[in-house]
Amino acid sequence: MSLPPEKASELKQLIHQQLSKMDVHGRIREILAETIREELAPDQHLSTEDLIKALRRRGIIDDVMKELNFVTDSVEQELPSSPKQPICFDRQSTLKKTNIDPTRRYLYLQVLGGKAFLEHLQEPEPLPGQVCSTFTLCLHYRNQRFRSKPVPCACEPDFHDGFLLEVHRESLGDGTRMADSTTMLSISDPIHMVLIKTDIFGETTLVASYFLEWRSVLGSENGVTSLTVELMGVGTESKVSVGILNIKLEMYPPLNQTLSQEVVNTQLALERQKTAEKERLFLVYAKQWWREYLQIRPSHNSRLVKIFAQDENGVNRPVCSYVKPLRAGRLLDTPRQAARFVNVLGYERAPVIGGGGKQEQWCTLLAFLCRNKGDCEDHANLLCSLLLGYGLEAFVCVGTKAKGVPHAWVMTCGTDGTITFWESLTGHRYIHKPTNPDEPPVAEQPKPLYPYRTIGCVFNHQMFLGNCQPSDAVETCVFDLNDESKWKPMSEEAIKSVCAPGATTSLPPFPPLCASTIDASVTSNEIEMQLRLLVSEHRKDLGLTTVWEDQLSYLLSPALASYEFERTTSISAGNEEFQDAIRRAVPDGHTFKGFPIHFVYRNARRAFATCLRSPFCEEIICCRGDQVRLAVRVRVFTYPESACAVWIMFACECAS
Repeated sequence: MSLPPEKASELKQLIHQQLSKMDVHGRIREILAETIREELAPDQHLSTEDLIKALRRRGIIDDVMKELNFVTDSVEQELPSSPKQPICFDRQSTLKKTNIDPTRRYLYLQVLGGKAFLEHLQEPEPLPGQVCSTFTLCLHYRNQRFRSKPVPCACEPDFHDGFLLEVHRESLGDGTRMADSTTMLSISDPIHMVLIKTDIFGETTLVASYFLEWRSVLGSENGVTSLTVELMGVGTESKVSVGILNIKLEMYPPLNQTLSQEVVNTQLALERQKTAEKERLFLVYAKQWWREYLQIRPSHNSRLVKIFAQDENGVNRPVCSYVKPLRAGRLLDTPRQAARFVNVLGYERAPVIGGGGKQEQWCTLLAFLCRNKGDCEDHANLLCSLLLGYGLEAFVCVGTKAKGVPHAWVMTCGTDGTITFWESLTGHRYIHKPTNPDEPPVAEQPKPLYPYRTIGCVFNHQMFLGNCQPSDAVETCVFDLNDESKWKPMSEEAIKSVCAPGATTSLPPFPPLCASTIDASVTSNEIEMQLRLLVSEHRKDLGLTTVWEDQLSYLLSPALASYEFERTTSISAGNEEFQDAIRRAVPDGHTFKGFPIHFVYRNARRAFATCLRSPFCEEIICCRGDQVRLAVRVRVFTYPESACAVWIMFACECAS
C-alpha cells in the first residue's frame, strides 16, 4: 500500500515520537557498548546482523513492535452502538497501547483521581472481595460514548482512566483530513461527563453532570493541559460541590502549531455572547407569546403550558430542546419495540428533600440513559425522539392524570387524522376519539380508556402549541394542530433559533444508544438458580420438602416468550401450543397452577419478596399435598442501554 508523501512523513514523525518516548536510542547505545565490551575480540568489527541479534536477544525489538500498534483498515469505522472501554495508559505518561489511525486527530482525556467527595469522608476502606458502593464516570463526545471502570466510593476515589476521543468534522465533507487547530477551535461540542453512584443492591443514583470545555488545550504549550474540575450536585443540590476531578488533556498527534490562549478565550467569549443573545431574544418572544395566550381567556393561567423546564443542573431550557429525532440503528426495529424499550427503563421521581410536592427535573438524555431510570418527562422525551426518528409525527403532551397529578405522555398524528396516545411508562397505546360536548345527553359517547384528564400543550423539536380550546379536558379536545383557534403555535423560527442542532453552544448533544452488555441466557440461568434456592429455603422454614420438575420448568418458556411478544406488538400468539403441552405434561388426577410476573430489574431476592406478597403466588410456592412438584422459569429479554424485561413464572403440579 503506497502512502501520499504528506502521510508518509506524518507516519515517520509518529514512529520517531514513539521511539523517543520509549528511549529506544539510549537502550541501543547501552547494548552496543555492552556487546563490544563482552563479545568482540579487539580486532573484530561489529556487523549490523550482530547488533540486530543482540537487540532481539534482549527483547528490544519485541518491545518496539508491541508499542507500534496501528489500525489495519482505516476505512472500517466503529459504530456508535456499544460503549467504548477506557484506553489503557501509563500513569507516568501518555498513550500506552491502543489502535490509532495516524491520519486522524485525537483528544486524549485522562482522569487522574478525585478528591473532596466529602459525603464519603467516613467511608471505610473496602476489604478485598467485599461488595461496596461504586462510582462510574460516563462520557459522551460527538457520537462517541465511554464508561470508566467502577471505583469504590471514597473521599478520594481512585479514578485512573484514559479516554481516546476522535475529533472530526463531518459537516464540511473533510472527514478524511486531519483537523488543524483552527478547525478544532470551531468545534463547539463540549464533553458531557456524568457521574453515577451504584449501591451494593445495584441501585443507581445521578451524582453529577458536567459539560467540559476542552478547547483550552488548543492554546496550551505542546497541546497538553491539566484541569481541576469541580463537580456540582444535581436538582436541589445543583449549587453544592460534590467533589473534584483531576483531568489531563492531550492532543494526539501533537499539534504542529498551537493557538494563542487569547485567541481561544476570545472565541469562547464570542460563542457565549452569541448564545446569551439568542436565549435573551427567545425569552422576550416567549413572554410576549404568553401574554397573548392569556388574553384569549384568563383561565388559561391555570393550564399546564410548559415553555421552559429545568435540567439536572438547575438550568432553565426550552422544552423543545429536550426532543430531537433519534435513530436507534439496528438496536430497535419498530416504533412499538422502541416504546417497549422506554417502558422497561426504570421509573423514579426526582428526589426531593422534605415535603411540598413534586421536584421538577427534566434530565439530559445522557444522564437518563446512564442512570437507567427517570421521571415520566424523561421517558416521554426519549420515546418522542425515537418515534420522530422512525418518521412519525410525534409530540410530547403535558397535562394531568386523575386527581390533577401532572403527567407527560406522547402523541402521534397519523396521515389519516388518527390520534394515538403512547404511555411511555407502560408501553400502552390508546386511540383518541373525541366526545362532542354539544351532543344531546341521550347520544352515546365513546368512553375513554386512557388515564389522561387535561392537556395544556404539545411540543416536539420544531413546534410548540398551547391548547386554547374552551375546555382543556382531553376527552373533548380536537387535535387539529393546524387550527389556530384551537392550538396557539409558537414561531417555528424562534424555536429553531435556540433548539436547532448547533444553534447555541449551551445545548447538550444527543448521544447514540448503546447495545446491551447483558448476556440474556447467562443472566436468566443465574436468576433462576437463585430463585430455586430461595424457594427451597422458604419451604424448608415451613417444614416442607421441595422437588423440582425440570421438564415442567422448560415447558414454561414459550409462555414467557409469548407474554413479551404481546407487550411489544400487542398481538397474542403461541398460547394454544403452551396449553396443549401443559395438558400433556400434567398426569391425570393432578392440578397445575402457574403464576407469571414481570420485573425491570435483575435482583432475584427483591423479585422473590415481591412475588410472596401475591396470595396466588404464595399459594404455589407454599403448596402442600401429595406428589407436589415445583417449577420456575426465568427469561430475560435485553434491550439497548442494558435495560431488560425479566419474566418469571412459578408453577406447581400436585395430586388433586
